[in-house]
Amino acid sequence: MDAIEIMTTNGGLTEVNMTDVDALTPLIRGEILLPNSNAYDDARQIWNAMIDRRPAIIIQCNGPADVVTSVNFARAHGLLVSVRGGGHNVAGNAVCDGGLMIDLSMMRNVHVNPDTQRARAGGGATWGDFDAETQLYGLATTGGLISSTGVGGLTLGGGIGWLSPSHGLACDNLISVEVVTANGEVVTASETQNSDLFWGLKGGSGNFGVATSFEFQLHPVGPIVFGGMVFYPLEIAEEVLAQFRDFMATSPDNLAAMAGIITPPDGTMVLALVAVYNGDIAEGEAVLAPLRAFGTSSLDTFAPTPYRTIQTLFDAGAPSGRRYYFKSSFLNELSADAISTVCEYAQNCPSPYSKIFIEFMRGAFSRVPRDATVFDHRSSSYNLLVIGAWPDQEGDAENRDWTRDIWGAMQPYSSGRVYVNYLGTVEDEGSDRIVAAYGPGKYEKLLALKKKYDPENLFRMNQNIRPNAG
Repeated sequence: MDAIEIMTTNGGLTEVNMTDVDALTPLIRGEILLPNSNAYDDARQIWNAMIDRRPAIIIQCNGPADVVTSVNFARAHGLLVSVRGGGHNVAGNAVCDGGLMIDLSMMRNVHVNPDTQRARAGGGATWGDFDAETQLYGLATTGGLISSTGVGGLTLGGGIGWLSPSHGLACDNLISVEVVTANGEVVTASETQNSDLFWGLKGGSGNFGVATSFEFQLHPVGPIVFGGMVFYPLEIAEEVLAQFRDFMATSPDNLAAMAGIITPPDGTMVLALVAVYNGDIAEGEAVLAPLRAFGTSSLDTFAPTPYRTIQTLFDAGAPSGRRYYFKSSFLNELSADAISTVCEYAQNCPSPYSKIFIEFMRGAFSRVPRDATVFDHRSSSYNLLVIGAWPDQEGDAENRDWTRDIWGAMQPYSSGRVYVNYLGTVEDEGSDRIVAAYGPGKYEKLLALKKKYDPENLFRMNQNIRPNAG
């Protein structure tokens, strides 16, 4: 084989001489995978089985130098680029068809300084990796709700987690980020260095470069917290959800909670109230006592629990290899009509793996000034997430329709805004939803940043800010 056909940034095809690919080998400390490589298929698979793309080249980087080499190669040849961190994004932006996939999954080191209460994580680290190291010292920062979620992807989109009411979003706890820009330069972004880029990384997705490491502020957490879930029959879900809404309106910052309509293994759909109290165990048990007494429950798992276990509560219900489709919106209200709508549509769910969640957004999350980050939804009290999940391709149409139907029915209660990490593909969502994710006024500022740091849109496999738009 003298050349390989590969996708360009403008959607066309070009040929890259194999001599050029072979010349990369001594420059890369990690691995270069082609479609005939033994590890290729494993490397291109990600969490959402709906995504079945085939990069022409995968470079599994072993450090920033490999990333620089990969970016320079892609730029020199005009190649389509995707960047894989944890590979958990529902839109599948980690994997491109026919282009160059920069895979950071070998870059998973986490270093903790307990004296300064800071930690630095590699661009391929997961929240499971991060929590394992930080909890050695009884420290943590706001992380994802599933342990296999990548630190990078979650943080670059904002980063909602169990510690959001206590300590804000993951991006609110960023100290600095090491980034490889589109011109192959390694820069540090912080409040004092490249501060404009630092702002753009706090919610601007992967638009501005490849983030090779993240430095976070940590906080004393656990290692034991009080948390768990309680199941209520769907027949009383409307009544219980209303009580839960009122309960959360006056809850302390230490408490994070969400409501979910789910189907446990026994096949009976239930309303699950899930909560975590970040503080004194006895105090947490007292605070959560009313939530556990809204009605007759079928399951109550609340107990003193390791924080690392809390961080895996949803792992079993969201395994890699299922087909996933999300629709989401921030809500202006959770009125009786909104609650009734959610419960009504839930009963027509075609798959036992699908779920509806309402996240309660409050506390420290809501007190960060709007202009401090790209993330733009600080005044939103509720976030609706509808997760369609099913096992095989035959269920695609039915399950996508169900997910869209619930989301559509809830639009009268929506703010029109959306969390960027819950967005699907632009083809499905539409470009207006990307603007809605970044926020009015902020999108224009992000566009100026994009033109400065990536004017050719090398990094466009993301919720893309097109530099030639506007």
